[in-house]
Amino acid sequence: MVVKLSQDPHSVQAGRESVLEVAIGREVRAFRKQHGITVAELSDLTGLSIGMLSKIENGNTSPSLSTLQSLANALSVPLTAFFRQYEERREAVHTKAGKGVEIAREGTRAGHQYNLLGHIGSNASGVIVEPYLIELTAESDTFDTFQHGGLETIYMLSGAVDYRHGAEVFPLRPGDTLFFDADAPHGPETLVDLPARYISIISYPQGR
Repeated sequence: MVVKLSQDPHSVQAGRESVLEVAIGREVRAFRKQHGITVAELSDLTGLSIGMLSKIENGNTSPSLSTLQSLANALSVPLTAFFRQYEERREAVHTKAGKGVEIAREGTRAGHQYNLLGHIGSNASGVIVEPYLIELTAESDTFDTFQHGGLETIYMLSGAVDYRHGAEVFPLRPGDTLFFDADAPHGPETLVDLPARYISIISYPQGR
């Protein structure tokens, strides 16, 4: 089945100047909506034409400092607030093979190793993503299911497990993917072929 998504993963951003214009426009629109005022009302408050405000909010023009100051005064924000998204640092984490941070998750048993492959905290997307490499190398008497907020994706690398999600059990074999709501009880129920290795990617909103 082919599903068409709206976001283009290969899209290329415009030059730096136009990116700044777009960032400013987004902030102006966001602050205006926070105040619950229309473009026409903001025009009355600033003396700027509706057409100019529309161009600013759509990132189609470079507003002067005096224009930005008028907008800042009308919206009761510091002028620098219009640049916050543009100035925010964008991070990348490169983890070399075998260098992930080994952690212990609640429910983990002996012979079950969890390596956190990277972590970026507060970011512009509003989403936290935690990628793990999980290795199951030994049988265990029990394996408590996990249950947490967010979404989780599992990609099976090697070995085989039967993985429970809620009332269903899915046989995971190399190359299989399981994508699910992590708020339901989940976890490996039967360790079919050990050692087993899979990537687990957990995502959830910032602030949780």
